[in-house]
Amino acid sequence: MKVVVDYDLCEANAVCMEQAPEVFKVDENDNLHVLKENPPEKLRAKVEAAVRLCPRQALSIVEG
Repeated sequence: MKVVVDYDLCEANAVCMEQAPEVFKVDENDNLHVLKENPPEKLRAKVEAAVRLCPRQALSIVEG
């Protein structure tokens, strides 16, 4: 699983960070950082929730 962010859509609302803080971080300048581009399978549910709840639909998961 690979996390992909469309930074043109992302508004750094931090919803993803609330769902999966192990994977996403929004810094003090409101910039989103992916901490684990290829998170372990045990974090799949959290990452899927972050993708689903993203207000701008800026996140996706690519398998492989």
